[in-house]
Amino acid sequence: MSYSEKLSPHGKPPLAALPAQSADTSAETPWPLSHFSGKLRAHIDKVTPTWVEGQLVEFNMRNGTAWMTLRDLEQEVSFNAVAWRNVAGTLDGVVSPGSRVVALVKPSLYEKSGRLSLVTHRMQPVGLGDLLTRIEQLRKALSAEGLFDAARKRPLPLLPARIGVITGRDSDAKKDILRNVHARWAAAQFEIREVSTQGPMAAMEVAAALGDLDAHPEVDVIVIARGGGSLEEVILPFSDERLVRAVAEATTPVVSAIGHEADRPLLDEAADVRASTPTGSAKMLVPEEEVERENIAQARARMSSGVQRMIQREMEWIRAVRSRPALAQPKTMIEVRRDEITGLRRRGLFSMEAGVTRARDWVESTRARVTALSPQSTLDRGYAVVQTPEGIVRDAALLSSGQDVQIMVAAGEFQAEVKNIQTHKSGEAA
Repeated sequence: MSYSEKLSPHGKPPLAALPAQSADTSAETPWPLSHFSGKLRAHIDKVTPTWVEGQLVEFNMRNGTAWMTLRDLEQEVSFNAVAWRNVAGTLDGVVSPGSRVVALVKPSLYEKSGRLSLVTHRMQPVGLGDLLTRIEQLRKALSAEGLFDAARKRPLPLLPARIGVITGRDSDAKKDILRNVHARWAAAQFEIREVSTQGPMAAMEVAAALGDLDAHPEVDVIVIARGGGSLEEVILPFSDERLVRAVAEATTPVVSAIGHEADRPLLDEAADVRASTPTGSAKMLVPEEEVERENIAQARARMSSGVQRMIQREMEWIRAVRSRPALAQPKTMIEVRRDEITGLRRRGLFSMEAGVTRARDWVESTRARVTALSPQSTLDRGYAVVQTPEGIVRDAALLSSGQDVQIMVAAGEFQAEVKNIQTHKSGEAA
């Protein structure tokens, strides 16, 4: 049987023909929307009452019933809420639009319109003491992580190229900062981001503006300013955990200038420098131009005086040097050196002549000894040297008759032939 065959005369399928579970439905066997609405309500009715926290945006009493709108404190999430007569009577005059509340709610679905609302069983405003307790707990947790350590603090630049300012829209805090900074340093330049500084969206907007200015290449310091306000307006937005972590992670030095002396938001702990007021932050952001000009003038005067003293000392030293004998009568020094050079030249000449004479005598003596020992002198006395191809002949017995020999005399050489050989012992007369 097809799906159309299962329909009742009114066009509705009998309940027995419908799939029991949503997972069993298909294009051929769908649930009617009213059946789905009933199933959804039955599922939602099983949810147990839950405590939630948010901001009460709307609160209207009609016929003893309170019609309300609850919005999340951080995200763009809101729900319609209703408190029936027995509960609404306890809320009138206790809670008001804009207040921060906690409520015990149970979701409920109106089947005909598919509208989801939160049925409120209990609701109460969040007391300031409870908020401060939560902030103190968050302070301890973030401090334990080291987000407030002094080692993380960065020094402020002496003279920032551009000052980033995060403040309320057309706020007095912005005007105070601009006026006082320009009064101290007329050439100061600003990069301003105007955001909400109170309400549930303040922390998100401030954190987004901080990220924008931190990425700006010309911004050297960022000041987050708010000109006072009630404890709840100041402490809560500027103690938001996400904002505190964004300040701690920023690479640009951050100045907290929240004008609330009685209680300090967590932003003061995470910032690199805390100013008690926006006006006071101007003294930290830039130096005072008149003071700096006076300091420069004093520094120039000290340098000029120092240069004059140095020149005076050098002039006195030059006068002292010029008064010394070497410079007072420079010819005397030259004459002394001239006499020394003349004496040295004379001694050098005598020493050289004596050396040459000794060397000449040595050469002549050596020549005489060499001449006396020379073989030529022996030949000059009438002796001769007889040689064969094998060398000088020292023993006649080594020769043979008819052998050619080379004979060297004092003046020349000649060849001869051996005719007769006579031998005798060494030392005997031939």
